[in-house]
This record gives sequence, structure tokens and C-alpha cells, in this order.
Amino acid sequence: MKINPDIKTPYYLIDETLLLRNLKRIKDIKDRSGCKVLLAQKAFSMYHFYPLMAEYLDGTTASGLFESRLGYEHFGKEVHVYAPAYKDDDFVEIIKYADHIVFNSVTQLMHFKDMALSAGKTLGLRINPEISTQNHGMYDPCSPTSRMGTRLVDFDESILPFISGLHFHTLCQQNADALEITLKVVEEKFGKYLHQLKWINFGGGHHLTRDDYDTDLLVKLIKYYKNTYNLEVYLEPGEGIVLNTGFFVAQVLDIVKNDMPIAILDTSATCHMPDVLEMPFMPPVVGSVQKSDYHYRLAGYTCLTGDNIGEYYFNEPLRIGTHIVFEDMALYTMVKNNTFNGIPLPSIYVRTVSGDDVLIKQFDYLDFKHKLS
Repeated sequence: MKINPDIKTPYYLIDETLLLRNLKRIKDIKDRSGCKVLLAQKAFSMYHFYPLMAEYLDGTTASGLFESRLGYEHFGKEVHVYAPAYKDDDFVEIIKYADHIVFNSVTQLMHFKDMALSAGKTLGLRINPEISTQNHGMYDPCSPTSRMGTRLVDFDESILPFISGLHFHTLCQQNADALEITLKVVEEKFGKYLHQLKWINFGGGHHLTRDDYDTDLLVKLIKYYKNTYNLEVYLEPGEGIVLNTGFFVAQVLDIVKNDMPIAILDTSATCHMPDVLEMPFMPPVVGSVQKSDYHYRLAGYTCLTGDNIGEYYFNEPLRIGTHIVFEDMALYTMVKNNTFNGIPLPSIYVRTVSGDDVLIKQFDYLDFKHKLS
């Protein structure tokens, strides 16, 4: 990626051309399968792009009040909302913005159904098919201790007159083969109810814009459910929509030595890319190689001892002032960042189709100060 030396680091940069590439891939899936695709705002809620995304997608999904309002105000299409539980006062506001409301349990559905139905909302229930297809325990909604969704043993058929659809979300950064496994179990356990419904939501976790994604299988699976049960099929990826569209540019402040050279950057895993520590994962770095003589640990400049991004090899030695460009930084970064230690939030830029770098958002001391008082 070409770096603009006039932009002060650190900053996020979203490449509009790459985003358009992803949106066109998704449109192809929609055209071939007849499904609807929603933006899961929990991964990416940069509403600057909502008008563009609305040309290709069918709406947004929200995890609560503020996301549902954001989708309503700026996307202009369907608003779906799901939360493990709703607060009474939040729900009064949510029904102003949401079209489709998904409940996590029969208890929550029965508690809120009258209010929601009287407001003309479409209701659904999240199910837990209890089939794990991944090894990320922290991100597995089907683990034995998961709080996400209603198991078949807890399903109450008396709710069927009040709901029009079922929702599940079992995947995390996976291909269509994992979805195929999940759908077979969903059909085995809940298939007897599907003819009574109008829609089904396959959730998120689909890496459907990845180069090796099995689009043909995805289309086949969607068509099967549509044709067999006469259902509207929804997908709600967040990460998959903005996969490989964003960058994060930082700069080396100092290089200290311990068991290996440690490059301290003007950024922080803790503050600016929390998934590095939560997931955990190592974001790709432009110019890094698999093996070389120049081996560094990249670290943040907070006082947290564990503020380490990862170990990387380079063909040339790093120096103070060297730019470090992290890839795939659109998803779960800006939505999760924070100001721990009083570290400023990075600016946000867009690289337009014409190649111009446009400042979208800049933060200052007041963003930190006003957070707590």
C-alpha cells in the first residue's frame, strides 16, 4: 500500500476500491441465490459508507439500542436487532427503529412480544443447534456453556404464532462447508417448524468475500432452504463485508533490546486493535516476510506489559520513523478501540476510488476527557 507521508500516524485507512470489490462479490451471491444480506454493525459501523453499502446490501443488524438507531438513521433499509437480553427501557426505544427483533430465549420473547407486535414488528427466536464447527472457544456460540440461543430441549411450540422466523449464528471466519454442517443439524432439529415460518437467518461468520470461499456451495445451500421451505434467507456478515479493505498505519518510536529487538510503535494493541489480544491473532504487516535476519517484536506504547502485537521478520532493519502498515484493519478495530492510558484515538481516512486520501474523523483530548466526566 502506498503511504501518504503527509498524514500523521497512527491512522486507519479504508480503501473504497477494495470495499466496492467486496460489495460486488456479495451482489453476485445475492443475484444467484435470491438471499438478502445485512451488514452486522458490531464489526463495522463507519456510517460514512452506509449510502454506498445500501446500494448493494439489504439493511443492517444491530446488537442493541445505539446500533439499531444508527442503522435506522443512516442506512435507510431493513433494521434487524438481536441481543442476548433486552432492558425494558432500551426496548421501548428499540421498537422505534427496528423492523425485525430477534429474541434469545422464550422468556424474553414472551416478556416483550405484546409490545413489539402492537408496534407492528416482526419477531424471531435465536436457536442454538448445538453443533460446533470451530476451535475458537471464546467465539463458539454452540459451546456447552454458551448463553446464545435456545436449544431444542428448551423450544416451546406455543411461541410459533408469535414469530415469523428463526435465527442462528454458529460460525467464525469460516467457509461454506461449515455452514453446510450446521444447516443439516438445523434441519434435523428444527425442520418440522420451518414450513410455518417466513424467514430464516443464517447469521454471520461467513468469510464470503475471501478468494477461496466456496460461493457455489453457499448459493446451493441458500436455494435449498428457499425452495424446500419457501423461506426468505438472510445472511448477516460484518467481517466478511469489509474483509481486507482496511489498513492501519503506525510508526516506530524506539527500538529496545531484550531477548530480541522490540520496536515500540505509536499505537497499541490494547487501545487500537484489541482483537490482537482477545482473539488472539497477528494482523498481516505489509513488507514482512516468513524468515530473515531482521526479527522484531512489534509492541505498543502503553504501560501495559502485555501490549504486544506480535513477532515479525523484515528484509531490512527497522529504524525510528519506519512506517508499519497493518492489513485487514477495517473489522473489529474502530468499533472496539479505546483510550486506555490516555492514548489518543487514531484518525480515520478513506482512500477514494480516485486515489485521494480524505480525512473522515479526527479525535482530540476532549474525546478522552468527556468519556468519564
